[in-house]
Amino acid sequence: MSEAPLREVRRVVYRPLREGNALEDTVARLVQTIRLGVVAPAESLPPERELAALYGVSRDTVREAIRELADTGFLVRRRGRYGGTFVADPLPQPPPPGVVPVAELEDVLGLRRVVEAGAAREAAARTLDPETRAQLWERHEAATGASPADYRRLDTLLHLTIAEIAGIPSLVEIAADNRARVNAWLDTFPLLPRNIEHSNAQHETIVTAILAGRPEAAEAATLEHLAGSEALLRGFLT
Repeated sequence: MSEAPLREVRRVVYRPLREGNALEDTVARLVQTIRLGVVAPAESLPPERELAALYGVSRDTVREAIRELADTGFLVRRRGRYGGTFVADPLPQPPPPGVVPVAELEDVLGLRRVVEAGAAREAAARTLDPETRAQLWERHEAATGASPADYRRLDTLLHLTIAEIAGIPSLVEIAADNRARVNAWLDTFPLLPRNIEHSNAQHETIVTAILAGRPEAAEAATLEHLAGSEALLRGFLT
């Protein structure tokens, strides 16, 4: 599948870091890249030299950040002809769910509603070229056919693709940051098969509305879809 619809997502996760805590910020950006599924388990990260150039930090900083994440089980380093830095497969199991402050949860979920429903509305209002239309449908089909181990990653990529085709580059950065926080919480409890079936049906409604050029329907379907995961998050985390 072409990665074209994720061009802006990749720009966001590999954008230069702000001045300050270079090591900590590099670690955080790499974790975001993993959380969002931009690099899948068992896939390799870009080379250290390329990451250093993309982030605007030294190669030593990138190497130290990779070492930190390798020590915690998120990354695996391999030497030799086919070596490099790979996302662990499987990823480390998250800790059991704890109590998340209600105010923090509601802040993140509220922003998610505004960003993702607005992105769906904007995407549906645009005239999409045939390649983008096909790629959006492929993202939906990939999530629908995903194994439990890969479902959240492909679900995330579908939502970020919608944000990207909305055509507002700065929206993608906000969506990616917000989704990474949500995924960290979602990873603390197991997938529920019936919830996945329901989510896939809702995805189809959202994507169909976007492709049909129906902004209000796309927005409404997205809000309904998000309400389901919000209920689970509140139930498990508060």
